[in-house]
Amino acid sequence: MTATTTHPGAAPTWRRVLAQTSFETRAILRNGEQLLVTIIVPVLVLVGLTRGTFVDLDTAGESRIDFLTPGILALAVMTSSFTSQAIASSFDRRNGVLRLLSTTPLGRGGLLAGKVLGVLGVEVVQIVVIGLTAVLLGWRPDPAGLGLALVAVVLGTGAFTSLALLVAGTLRAEAVLAVANLALIVLAVAGGVIIPASRLPGPLEHVALLLPSGALGEAMRETLLHGVLPPWSVVVLVAWTAALGWGAGRLFRWH
Repeated sequence: MTATTTHPGAAPTWRRVLAQTSFETRAILRNGEQLLVTIIVPVLVLVGLTRGTFVDLDTAGESRIDFLTPGILALAVMTSSFTSQAIASSFDRRNGVLRLLSTTPLGRGGLLAGKVLGVLGVEVVQIVVIGLTAVLLGWRPDPAGLGLALVAVVLGTGAFTSLALLVAGTLRAEAVLAVANLALIVLAVAGGVIIPASRLPGPLEHVALLLPSGALGEAMRETLLHGVLPPWSVVVLVAWTAALGWGAGRLFRWH
């Protein structure tokens, strides 16, 4: 049975999802705080770490910009698919927006699809802005790895969007605000995102490789520096997406 038959007079499912996708993307890009977190902060971190001398980095023979850009792109994926999405969804849930939208012809599935596609839309803007900034700073990625890097972005988006929905659907909005920002900072510093897991001290190296942050960071570095997508990163990201998606589906509260 088609969506149009189920909801007489309603637009086809794909048009409803596309409209919600457009709304989700514009809502993030028009919000000053979200824009700061998703685009401005990653760009400032990239420029600061590349041009600044206050941090001593072992780049393993790579230029600073080539070494840092993959991690900053991974960080950008995390800000949009996790931090931004978790905070926005939690306040929408508290204010009754999610419950209202889930009862419209869009439905819960269409709403979630619109959110995921909206995140991907924001990430396109992030990748263009950060990528152009990096190129102006001298970034020269491995051409063979560009397509594989996009695969890594999609895998990372799936894992972190699932985490965002799990957190947003189970915690109070105020708690999500604190948890999402704190988790982003911890993962960025000690989760294998900007700094490779192999450079982290002691057991943190092994822990980071099992986290979605470390898997995404490694995937972005390997694709953009060496043109290969590490199978272990794919396994970790797919496993986290499946586990977190299952948890979100079982525990998510719409009100």
